[in-house]
Amino acid sequence: MGTLLSMTDHPARAQHGSTQVPSTEWTGHARNRVQWLLAAVGAGCIALGVQLAVDSSWASGIAPLLMSVIGCVAAGLLILFGTLAFVHVAVRVDGDALEVRCGHIGLPRRRILLTHVVGAEFAPRVTPRQWGGWGYRWRPEQGTAVVVRRGEALVLRLGDGMTFTVTVDEAEAAVRFIRDRLRLPAGGTPAGA
Repeated sequence: MGTLLSMTDHPARAQHGSTQVPSTEWTGHARNRVQWLLAAVGAGCIALGVQLAVDSSWASGIAPLLMSVIGCVAAGLLILFGTLAFVHVAVRVDGDALEVRCGHIGLPRRRILLTHVVGAEFAPRVTPRQWGGWGYRWRPEQGTAVVVRRGEALVLRLGDGMTFTVTVDEAEAAVRFIRDRLRLPAGGTPAGA
């Protein structure tokens, strides 16, 4: 009886003839709460610009004051939207493609067909420093990346020789899922490649 109570279902390891259906999609996400602090700085710049516009004496010189107001508001909007776009990332892998959506409105977005993927690897530690900061990054020698926070990441090797890296929780599970879909061995590349 104790053996029956300790049994666990493992759908990913379902045996031939089993009624359990393996998952047809994998989803994951990553969050960065530090980005909210940067977003607050952006909101502060916007507030400063508004305060300058409302409380200043426009008689002392319109051009410098107007440039200050526009500069504060523009810098605030850039910081605010630039950081909110990378507060979190959502990754979805189905039988056809990997899709990455950033921020609350899902932009920027990237969709990579699995037919373009030749390898999938797990990177235990990716840092913003490796990619030149947070956000959507491109480096000629490394490829492209979506870096939301430091930590584990999924690295796809594409057929054109480039890589795509995304920091996401449970990246190792995503790598296994993609390798299963592409029928790649544990090393991540097709046999004979």
